[in-house]
Amino acid sequence: MPDANVRIPEEARDRLAALAAAEGMSLRGYLARLAQTLLTPAERAERAEKARAALNEWNGYAPTPAEQDDLDHELDRRLAQVAGR
Repeated sequence: MPDANVRIPEEARDRLAALAAAEGMSLRGYLARLAQTLLTPAERAERAEKARAALNEWNGYAPTPAEQDDLDHELDRRLAQVAGR
């Protein structure tokens, strides 16, 4: 497969190169692995739906849309708290 060129700020390139080096990888290999492991929004939504279906089948978990919104807001609140915001 041919390589592609991606233009990014120098600071971003240097940070990615440092992350790659810390894991004993080349920048090329690190970016390839990153692209293979990150999920698209559609993939995340699909996984979430599969998890909800599995929980529903296992223990009847079936939150309403309002309950789901409340849970999402609570998760956002806790993540912001941990991040110190």
